[in-house]
Amino acid sequence: MRLALTGLGLLLLGALAMVTGLLPPTDALQLGERVLPVLVFAAAITVVAELAADAGVFTAVAGVLARVSRGRTLVLWLCVAALSILSTAFLSIDTTAVLLTPVVVLLARHAGLRPLPFALTTVWLANTASLWLPVSNLSNLLAAPKLSPSGAGGFLSLLWAPALVASVVPVLLLFLFFRRELSGRFRPEQTASPSDRVLFWSSAATTVVLLPLLTTGLEPWIPTTAAAAVLLIVFAIRRRRSLSWRLFPGSLILFVCGLFLVVSAAHSLGLGRLLGGLGHGTDLPALLAMAGSGALGSNLVNNLPAYLALEPAAGTPVSLAALLIGVNAGPLVTPWASLATLLWHSRLQALNVRVSWRGYLTLGLVVTPLTVLAATSALWLFAAQ
Repeated sequence: MRLALTGLGLLLLGALAMVTGLLPPTDALQLGERVLPVLVFAAAITVVAELAADAGVFTAVAGVLARVSRGRTLVLWLCVAALSILSTAFLSIDTTAVLLTPVVVLLARHAGLRPLPFALTTVWLANTASLWLPVSNLSNLLAAPKLSPSGAGGFLSLLWAPALVASVVPVLLLFLFFRRELSGRFRPEQTASPSDRVLFWSSAATTVVLLPLLTTGLEPWIPTTAAAAVLLIVFAIRRRRSLSWRLFPGSLILFVCGLFLVVSAAHSLGLGRLLGGLGHGTDLPALLAMAGSGALGSNLVNNLPAYLALEPAAGTPVSLAALLIGVNAGPLVTPWASLATLLWHSRLQALNVRVSWRGYLTLGLVVTPLTVLAATSALWLFAAQ
């Protein structure tokens, strides 16, 4: 509800900017043409992930991880980290934060383990591991046409090293923070079979087919929309009660639309000129300045407005990649730094898992600069030379 009200307020501010002429209609139209595919993808991937979770796909995968770990806590946690990275890379940051988190928490509880290390793993990697593919984060989808018109392959060729580093550094730090809790053994429980095998295997097959299609030259919204349509048809036949308007992320769409309009209006007021000198240069200090600005802006306001505000200042593809490092791997300090973190926290509250924001901030102040510094250095070493 708060997200919807915030989005409505931003949308009204954007409409006011258009009515007063602050945001010219032509600029608003161009913005709409750019943003529409991103919003369609966000809505479709949410439907796919929600229905796959309802069919028991994520729970089944978690059960497989528990069996593979053979009672070793460290192996189980490493499997959860790997699953979080894959989920984020292919199914987006919000899928990991919102849908994988409850599965991981319940998995930890069934194993008699404290959920916090596992929950922190999902939210940290939901952010930091979102550098792998254009579909991993909304900011990536906005940046992808400028970074690599050829599709996911070109995007990955530029960002593979930062993505790898940003995925590994938080895992190493989490191990250092929680190494005592992650040692020892547990007794894995037998997971229940899916209640509807046809629904389960249809959802699993659709998801498996979708994943490689997201790495091709197709615009991501096309295969994702097709996958959502397939699952909606299957659920309409097998489990109609699961279909409701709650599957559609209306609050998120409203928030993003309003956000885009407000930031575009701010650029009309001269925000772009104010930040214009920031993104020139591909030497390490210039890239660190861009990434650091993205991380700072994300933790002050939110990663999406931070990206939109700084995007025009990124004068080269490498500089734009540095900005993505800042706004993707940097939002680990404040609760509002990324929408995924807020959604993650609401899911934890529903599961009665308490998280101290003071502790979250303290850990974030350690992991954020180290991750952003290491990932940006990897970008400079492998892409800017």
